[in-house]
Amino acid sequence: MSAHQYDHGHTVAGWVGTGIASVGAAVAGLGVCTVSGVLIAGGLAIGVVALLVTWALHLAGWGKGPGLRPRAEWGWRARDSAAPGGHEECLACRLAGRGRGARAVVPVMPAQREGEPETVAAADSVR
Repeated sequence: MSAHQYDHGHTVAGWVGTGIASVGAAVAGLGVCTVSGVLIAGGLAIGVVALLVTWALHLAGWGKGPGLRPRAEWGWRARDSAAPGGHEECLACRLAGRGRGARAVVPVMPAQREGEPETVAAADSVR
């Protein structure tokens, strides 16, 4: 469970993509400093790889769509339950043929047992 009171959107896809893109920016920056076209092109290629890896992780459920996620998915290592059907307003999902206009897959959530407190709704009312 996250210690934050709201959804920051930190995800595995975000962290991995940022890490790879940082390496690409460093390589391209080194290429600018050393006036090396090969290093600049290499840094840009690493940036493209970062984009593709982040997109693939997002589609695999390790990213986040626009808007708030359910409180149970606020941790950065939590998978996104809406990823198989695509996110409604997500460009990455639409490029992959998911989301708006695509046939959405509705995730099956477990039923709440009788007498069990509704913890998610109570946490959402804190906002």
